[in-house]
Amino acid sequence: MSTTKNTSYKVHVHHTDQSEVDNVNIENGAMLHTTDALYMGHNGSNVVVYPQAGTTQLGWARYQDTVYTSSNKLALSDGVQVALPNNSGTTIKSHSSINFYDNTTVKLTPVNLNDVYIVSLMLKASASNANQTYLEIEFQHGSSGSTVENLFSAMAFYKGNDVEQKKHEMYSFYVDANVLSLGASIHITAVGGSVNVWDIEYFIQRTQNGSLS
Repeated sequence: MSTTKNTSYKVHVHHTDQSEVDNVNIENGAMLHTTDALYMGHNGSNVVVYPQAGTTQLGWARYQDTVYTSSNKLALSDGVQVALPNNSGTTIKSHSSINFYDNTTVKLTPVNLNDVYIVSLMLKASASNANQTYLEIEFQHGSSGSTVENLFSAMAFYKGNDVEQKKHEMYSFYVDANVLSLGASIHITAVGGSVNVWDIEYFIQRTQNGSLS
């Protein structure tokens, strides 16, 4: 006598919105569904299990400062390091769920341990004494003062005194435990003289989801 087995099971998954996914008490194996993705609790995070190449896993966001412009420049004094301000007054995202930067804490906000990001920094600057002045830019672990390894650069002024110069730098990094817990902030220092900075912009791309690697 043959035995027929029912191999089809229907599991009801709670349908919700992104705000609940971001704030729910995470349980391993528990699943949530939004209009964009299917999530499952795994090791303390809600990870996207479908679509596997979905927009909520990888993507980009563009954050443009609207405070420091050509008519209201950020004045940097010689030797004084500051966290580079960006109020993200104009923001464009590849998907509404993406949030890679917090304009209140001025920190980059990675999602998972071992995520990989590319950050493009754009700004305009001028120096009153171009021959002796340059800008130092570095990423720090939150507000701790410790530099994120290998994330720094320098900008010289080649166009003369008080002449606008554009800067476009790209930095790539993976998220270690310090970056995950503290975030990462971009700091800038004028060295050798005073500098004006304006039209600050971050373009942040998440190129790998560490929870799926």
